Amino acid sequence: MRSASAPRATSVRPTGRLARRLLQLYAGLALYGASSALLVRAGLGLDPWDVFHQGLAELTGWSIGTVSVAVGALVLLLWVPMRQRPGLGTVSNVFAVGLSMDATLAVVPDVHGVALQAGLLAAGIVLNGVATGLYIAAAFGPGPRDGLMTGLHHRTGRSLRLVRTGIELAVLAAGFLLGGTVGVGTVAYALAIGPLAQFFLRRFALPPAADPVAAGAPSAATAPTAATAATAKP
Repeated sequence: MRSASAPRATSVRPTGRLARRLLQLYAGLALYGASSALLVRAGLGLDPWDVFHQGLAELTGWSIGTVSVAVGALVLLLWVPMRQRPGLGTVSNVFAVGLSMDATLAVVPDVHGVALQAGLLAAGIVLNGVATGLYIAAAFGPGPRDGLMTGLHHRTGRSLRLVRTGIELAVLAAGFLLGGTVGVGTVAYALAIGPLAQFFLRRFALPPAADPVAAGAPSAATAPTAATAATAKP
């Protein structure tokens, strides 16, 4: 007879786990695009990749979301010589983030005044942390830009920190020269996104599966970690 104080199983069935992972993936990608749009509307500076996207948008006349999709697809092609394997999340975020970004920009107007801009900047950064925690915890594969970083790390033997810094400085400089917005928001994002992503990754971590094999649970090599959260970029 089971004791009244015996612990109850907290594992979830494979079908329920997969549904939650898919929900987290697409909710995270949609919110990531929305958060990026809020940073654009705040007008105080973007993260390095979006500085680059915005600069290219100024050059081409395309929307920033369209540029994001195009750049993501091109970056994904760079995975081929590095023998990186994309996952469902990798392919999905090539399209989902840019589409969500353009959709949000269509309904959120520019704001004026330091207080409103700062508030929108803070909301965008926090929402970006939520989004990052959601899609990383879903464990469907890294974003194309994040995969580029890890691929170069494996190919060159350089540290992840060095490779990431080099990539982001390069795209930041290129974006700035093309007319992308660099400012206090760029610095605030860089300082805040790592701790925020780690915090929300813990909140959205999946419960253990009843059958890890049947549930498609991530292996130790692909499971999300605090280090992944700190370096993630779709």
